[in-house]
Amino acid sequence: MESKASAQAVAGCGLEGDRYRASGSWSRDGGTPDRELTLIESEQLEWFERETGKPFPSSMSRRNILTQGIALNDLIGSRIHIGSVVLEGIRLCEMCKSLQDGTGLPLLPAMVHRGGLNCRIITGGEIRVGELVEPMSGDPSC
Repeated sequence: MESKASAQAVAGCGLEGDRYRASGSWSRDGGTPDRELTLIESEQLEWFERETGKPFPSSMSRRNILTQGIALNDLIGSRIHIGSVVLEGIRLCEMCKSLQDGTGLPLLPAMVHRGGLNCRIITGGEIRVGELVEPMSGDPSC
């Protein structure tokens, strides 16, 4: 995983250049729309470090976008803006044993329901570091 200043989100596909868009384990048989883009809260990574004493850098989380100041678990079923890009929160992005084994961190059960949000990209466009992540106004599910 590498940090970038911006990324191009493609509706129905994922992020340009993301290995899961074309060749990762989740993209077999065309993938599923609930894995087009993943978000994780910086607050959850900080919580993990406070609880365990072990740093959990965002690059190790295997999520696409690091957020701050927004409760992602509340956004299941909601439409979300990141700049001009529109997402739909589909389901929680739970940590798994493979990630725990790959990082060597005691993620389970500590990070259950703290692993972020799987999203589908409704309207594509460029996502830039620093853009607000916020529920769409008028979304009845917010």
